[in-house]
Amino acid sequence: MTIEAFQKQIEAIYYTRDAERGVPLTFTWFVEEVGELAKEIRKQPQDLERLREEFADVFAWLATLASLLGISLEDAAQIYAEGCPKCENTPCHC
Repeated sequence: MTIEAFQKQIEAIYYTRDAERGVPLTFTWFVEEVGELAKEIRKQPQDLERLREEFADVFAWLATLASLLGISLEDAAQIYAEGCPKCENTPCHC
């Protein structure tokens, strides 16, 4: 699945509900999901399936925020297509 297809899938599933909630509260949910990911990362031993699920949740909330704000994640990712956006090197030399 491409980034664009993922974003469209998340829109199909959640856009109406997320739009009703609005950007500020949707952002709060996003931050909560990042916190859940952080907890899973700190756990020892790590449960790779739970980590996978938390990464998916964070990506989904990021996608819905981008959609609410009219941003294509596919387009946004292009900022890094040539390497570091500041020094244009891979790896970064900044």
